[in-house]
Amino acid sequence: MKKEVASYAGWNRNLRLTNDHLEMVVTLDVGPRIISLKTTQGENIFKNYDEQLGRMAEADWMIRGGHRLWIAPEDVTRTYHLDNHPLDFTENTATGEIVFESLQEPGGRILKTLGVTLDPHSARVTVRHTARNADSKPLEFATWALSVMKPGGLQIIPQPPLGEHPRDLLPNRTMVLWPYTDLSDSRWRLGQRFITLQQKADCPPTKLGLAHQEKWVAYVTNDSVFIKSFDHIAGETYPDGGCNFETFTNSDMLEIESLSPLKTLQPGEEISHSETWTLLPLETKFSTQSESDLAASLAPYLQKANLL
Repeated sequence: MKKEVASYAGWNRNLRLTNDHLEMVVTLDVGPRIISLKTTQGENIFKNYDEQLGRMAEADWMIRGGHRLWIAPEDVTRTYHLDNHPLDFTENTATGEIVFESLQEPGGRILKTLGVTLDPHSARVTVRHTARNADSKPLEFATWALSVMKPGGLQIIPQPPLGEHPRDLLPNRTMVLWPYTDLSDSRWRLGQRFITLQQKADCPPTKLGLAHQEKWVAYVTNDSVFIKSFDHIAGETYPDGGCNFETFTNSDMLEIESLSPLKTLQPGEEISHSETWTLLPLETKFSTQSESDLAASLAPYLQKANLL
């Protein structure tokens, strides 16, 4: 793996990490944001808001794009921390993790840490999301990891195997809907094996959350397959009615989001959760005619991600 501080999109200080499979850029003039991730021959898998790039110290929160660490549940004061100022990084030489820290104060002092590990030999990235109560009083919150994906892709969300009645008497899925979500929206497809969500231009916002125990979610674009994997911890309380996974899309982009359990933390305590990303070149056209076709198209990529 190689690393260097380099310019990107108008910012002078960004950390660029590369290996034989991937290139990643993390902002240092603002953020941190993992603002770019691409295969060696591909495009940035993340959406970038060009008009917000290269700027800093704005009075309002900027989405900018890329991947960010937020605090849940969503709150205008605490969540929309103005991460618009410079920061630095450290490296754990034993593990290879690059660590970025940012202190936010509105709604309580919280030290947010983004830890990034690019595997030197594969197309895999581990991203750790940690938040510590740096205040003098207890605070309740969860870590919330949001990846802003470039437009035009198809999100694939696996469902647990279908059960039988009367053998299976208890529910095995929790779905949470936001007030603006219309399930008759043609972007959604609620199937037996998968839920899919197509990102499209000129469409209104829609959002769905799950207690997601199937480990992974995929996003397929014109040249890449992005697979995000994360855990669901049984018996824990999650934000937003029990969601460890949420997804949102509008006319610009699609977000793939994971969350930690919701905890009341004493001063000095922290909560953390990690994601593993695999980004692979799209080698053959995806067939979405049936769920069997979709599963067959996805299988080689899940195998490479060690998820099948």
